[in-house]
Amino acid sequence: MEAEATVSSTPAIESTEPAVTMPPVDLGPVHVTTPVVLSPMAGVTNWPFRVLCEEYGPDGLYVAEMITARALVARNPKALRLCRFAPSEKIRSLQLYGVSPAIVEMAARIVVDEHMADHVDLNFGCPVPKVTRRGGGSALPWKTELFREIIRRVVKVCAPENIPVTAKIRVGIDHEHETFLEAGRIAQEEGCAAVTLHARTTAEYYGGHSDWSRIGELVDELDIPVFGNGDIWSAEDALAMVRQTGCAGVAIGRGCQGRPWLFADLKNAFAGSPERVNPTLGEVGQVMMRHATLLTEFYDGDETMAVHDLRKHVAWYLKGFPVGGGTRRAFMECENLEDVRRRIDELDPSIPFPEAAEGKPRGRVRYAKKVHLPYGWLDSQELTEEQRRDVISADPLDASY
Repeated sequence: MEAEATVSSTPAIESTEPAVTMPPVDLGPVHVTTPVVLSPMAGVTNWPFRVLCEEYGPDGLYVAEMITARALVARNPKALRLCRFAPSEKIRSLQLYGVSPAIVEMAARIVVDEHMADHVDLNFGCPVPKVTRRGGGSALPWKTELFREIIRRVVKVCAPENIPVTAKIRVGIDHEHETFLEAGRIAQEEGCAAVTLHARTTAEYYGGHSDWSRIGELVDELDIPVFGNGDIWSAEDALAMVRQTGCAGVAIGRGCQGRPWLFADLKNAFAGSPERVNPTLGEVGQVMMRHATLLTEFYDGDETMAVHDLRKHVAWYLKGFPVGGGTRRAFMECENLEDVRRRIDELDPSIPFPEAAEGKPRGRVRYAKKVHLPYGWLDSQELTEEQRRDVISADPLDASY
């Protein structure tokens, strides 16, 4: 690996808010020194991006992007690639998704038998239509016994090897079908070491502002740690969430897209330091180049695949910088590392980090939308025989869920 990229730090304005102390969280034998989580994001949190985040940040959990259980069982090459971890990663944290209890159990058995991970997270929070229309992701906790069965089977497989299991959930399908309190209780009863709550419903998708009060409700309900997720765009947001909810830790998703150094801000904030990272465009370019190089290693030396993967990140890295559409398009036309290096060299390295981009939403902001569910899904919280047959056959064979 190349030497890690660095970015400059500047002191922030001293806050008048009381300091926040974040004690470590133990997930079974997994000791999380600072309970900050990089949330799994499809197409984003492969090991090159996780390495960048972990180099800047605290000793937290940096979770791999979601692995489709059936794809892992089928030994899909993409799924196996996503299961890779860099040697530098301190805790190998992997997330599984599936709707068939037997298939998810089989995937968990592969993870355990092949020593793939130190921690397993189960995805019950994804709102994407192609997931929920199969009864998966954030649609699944509505069917309480199916939800319970999947957790029970995975915990049974992982517990003998001291691999902690956690669950990621949402508030519910919509506000008429909220599930988070019952789901949290079931997860705790079935042996989950912690629960992460994204404080939106499926119907709310990523629109508006997540309702952090629901995180506080779940904290009051459970004895196991609750991690809060949703609309953390800055270290100050993370501190505010902890103050308002009493959550044991925070999970960062879209807020770190194009900003792996956000984890340095979080590390400083939870240590009581006002120091924040504000990289110049030249320093951002160094991070982009390192990211491209790590992606090349991830793709076994295939520079074309690496720079194509980098394209989505370029828009996030350059967000707010006055570089113009021509520059952005030029990055989209890169086909190898030399192309990327040449485009980075053309940037003005002295341009400061744009104040307008600080603490602002990143990634796609999609507002409330119709939730796609299997036929008759909301009629009852119990699975019909037809639904059980359809759901179990709905697990995808590919790794793109």
